[in-house]
Amino acid sequence: MSNLATLPKNGGLANNNTAQNFQSLSNWFDDFSLGELPSLFASNFNTGISLPKVNVKEEADAFVVEMAVPGLIKSDFNLNLENNILSISAEIEENNEEKEDGYTRREFGYSSFKRTFALPETVEDSKINAKYNEGILNIHLPKKEEAKQKPARSIKIS
Repeated sequence: MSNLATLPKNGGLANNNTAQNFQSLSNWFDDFSLGELPSLFASNFNTGISLPKVNVKEEADAFVVEMAVPGLIKSDFNLNLENNILSISAEIEENNEEKEDGYTRREFGYSSFKRTFALPETVEDSKINAKYNEGILNIHLPKKEEAKQKPARSIKIS
């Protein structure tokens, strides 16, 4: 599990709704991504795999995921949702060729990543949307109406 967000295990930053079926932010945001790379690849080769940094914040009506992925374009991303599992991935292939004074230089590269997150049942999955702007992928995960924080109100005693 990677350190995606520093959250107390007691759910201090999570929704204060005490219903048993609403998971706290610290419980649902587990990452099932790549795990440890074999030491052979980590020490001797550049695999082109790097996991982008992620910020997650909880608002009264939604969770917001911000992923730092500069240098990409919208069409590089694949976002999929299946069985409350959100997968974010990208693949980039680069080919360069230069010819000068009888020399030919060809360089190529391949990079990819995949991050996978288990979403809580409180997310309204039909309303999830994403935007990519200036190197930041923003994913808006709206909460279901019953999971939204309600404002405090006074109750009259009869």
